[in-house]
Amino acid sequence: MSRKPVPSRAPDKFTALKIKQPKQKAAGASAVLVAGKKVTQQAGILRGGKALINLNQTEGVDCPGCAWPDPDDERSSLGEYCENGAKAIAEEAMSKAIGSDFFKKHSIQELSQLTDYQLGQLGRLAEPLVLEPDQNYYRPITWEQAMETIAATLNQLQSPNEAIFYTSGRTSNEAAFLYQLFVRMFGTNNLPDCSNMCHESSGVALSETLGIGKGSVTLEDFYETDLIFILGQNPGTNHPRMLTALEKAKNNGAKIITANPIREAGLIGFANPQKISGLMGATTSLTDLYLQVKINGDVALLKAIMLRLLEMEEANPGTVFDSDFIKSRTEGFKEYIEDLKSHDFHKLCKLSGITPDEVDQATELIQSRPKMIICWAMGLTQHRNAVDTIKELVNLLLLRGSVGKPGAGSCPVRGHSNVQGDRTMGIWEKPPKWFSDKLQQVFKFNPPREEGYNTVEAIKAMHQGQAKVFIGLGGNFHSATPDTDYTAAAIQNCKLTVQISTKLNRSHLVTGQTAIILPCLARTDIDLQAEGAQVVSVENSMGVVHQSRGVLAPVSDQLKSEPEIVAMMAKATLGVSWNHLVTNYDHIRDLIQQVIPGFDDYNKRLRQPGGFYLPNVARAGLFKQGKANFSKIAVPENHLSEGEFMMMTIRSHDQFNTTIYGNDDRYRGIINERRVVLMNPEDMKAMNLQTGAVVNLTSHYQGVTREVHNFKIVPYTLPTKNIATYFPETNPLVPVDLIAKKSHTPCSKSVVVRLSVQASNPKEYIS
Repeated sequence: MSRKPVPSRAPDKFTALKIKQPKQKAAGASAVLVAGKKVTQQAGILRGGKALINLNQTEGVDCPGCAWPDPDDERSSLGEYCENGAKAIAEEAMSKAIGSDFFKKHSIQELSQLTDYQLGQLGRLAEPLVLEPDQNYYRPITWEQAMETIAATLNQLQSPNEAIFYTSGRTSNEAAFLYQLFVRMFGTNNLPDCSNMCHESSGVALSETLGIGKGSVTLEDFYETDLIFILGQNPGTNHPRMLTALEKAKNNGAKIITANPIREAGLIGFANPQKISGLMGATTSLTDLYLQVKINGDVALLKAIMLRLLEMEEANPGTVFDSDFIKSRTEGFKEYIEDLKSHDFHKLCKLSGITPDEVDQATELIQSRPKMIICWAMGLTQHRNAVDTIKELVNLLLLRGSVGKPGAGSCPVRGHSNVQGDRTMGIWEKPPKWFSDKLQQVFKFNPPREEGYNTVEAIKAMHQGQAKVFIGLGGNFHSATPDTDYTAAAIQNCKLTVQISTKLNRSHLVTGQTAIILPCLARTDIDLQAEGAQVVSVENSMGVVHQSRGVLAPVSDQLKSEPEIVAMMAKATLGVSWNHLVTNYDHIRDLIQQVIPGFDDYNKRLRQPGGFYLPNVARAGLFKQGKANFSKIAVPENHLSEGEFMMMTIRSHDQFNTTIYGNDDRYRGIINERRVVLMNPEDMKAMNLQTGAVVNLTSHYQGVTREVHNFKIVPYTLPTKNIATYFPETNPLVPVDLIAKKSHTPCSKSVVVRLSVQASNPKEYIS
């Protein structure tokens, strides 16, 4: 019997598109109703309610969604969470479970015909499973047998570097630390993670300019600032609790500038659902100046603003730039100013898509407000020049002296709850020398010193047969990565793929010759070990390490925690016994504090209400070698030929990363459909396209053509020649070789595509 082919993509069938007017505010009563309905349907009133009451409380469950920090002071006892946080809880707290009986009835080929949303609704994974070579159905396997298979395959490799060990941002500090220790004891630094695909560009840029690859602000800084500049970010969907901080900042007198190609509801207005007035519809206006910049026009916009600031400074020296700060705390200012003067203001405006008058308005706001925070997300980090763009943000902060003082600084907003903590724990393909030295000192082995594979390099290594085992600690690698067909072929080249997961996703269907599913506890599950119920720790976007404690009974007695699974792999593969570490995670944290700076008295400080802040040189205004660096940055000119469009992939409001909660993008008014292209009406008119027209999209890069089929056109307000589509549906268009300089992040926000019309006026469109 041979295994039948499994398609690398979800079905390209339509649901039933409806279009409504985009919202002009986020949250409010509708968000409460949607969240309550989702939790009740999937987890039930009692189980779901228990999870929500404990969500983001000081001794409760850390939200498995975004990494926005919890308040240091008061927390709402009834609702310290957002709509999408509630959806995340509904997904993992559902009581429905699937095990061997389910998989006996459904082949991987049959399951591959379901959408990503449908796969997620099937239930929690309940027992270990194996898909053997030439088989089409998963069957049950014991934990011991699974570990024997994994260990035997790993130990038969010709080199440890033939194995890939991926990590999701959901993973706790404790699991991540043990995982990287196991992998390095095995002999490789092949530790790609989801950071490679999102904020790697931020880490590189901030490390080279400010000396630390993390943001420099705290939540309190938002309440003290004069100005918040938000670029390439949609907090209403991706980090909704940020809206409360923005509201408080506005109430304290701050102004907000937004630069984003799309007008987003969560950047326009906020109806706070924790207030009666917000539930009744009262709205706080957020953005004071909304700049609909062209895709990847941010550097041009920033330079245009700084040219105007320079003109003001030269007209009245010492009134615009923070001269004392620049002289004492920075390097490269003179060279930067010389380069800045070489640019033409009106050309910069044209490249950015922002009018001179709008640039002047932005400049006036920045000049008149001494304390500034700049926030950004993947709208900036996923371009070829992403590292340079973020360095340009730092240039603006340095000109104004807005780093290392209250109410000012850099704020990269992380997209997954512990992606920053995983990196702190050593999940990195390029470990610094001090980290490897410390591992050697504490654990008495010789860690590998050569760099491992990042995510893109790992895909290529599997595709070329240089890597033969893939182990994923959480996540949905297949759907999260670029160039879907290429990635699928890479995965299918492997001898063994292992997924440590809570729920079924497409990575369980597109597999290696042998595939193993290891079902693990979720954040909300009680983690009961030999010495009692355990807590884990995570690090949020602002460098706060705090605890997370599960509160729900697991849906199956076959589930194991991630630390225990890692310990089992280490024992089976290397013969090391970490049983004592798993009986009480305090023992893991005792080891962490011996290796990683800032974790002194880890267990004691973790149990303080709200946890503790890690040291941050940029926040303290110290910088690497005492100075922050200005950077000379080139302006990208994104030339498009006739018929070409610049495409960026985005999330819908019913989505977190590759987890699809539903088919509605409520804030954008796109209902019951994900296969859509958001397009400027002028571009639609030029191509003679009506609303609902069906198109295929094609990208051509380095001699390779990639295509996706059956997408409906939706008119939307965004710059001409720019379009937006949802991922993972259009990930097949993102070339594996199109990556950011230095960070190697896939360029999912700047893919040049063409549209071919399949039906210009389809009858099935519903208005």
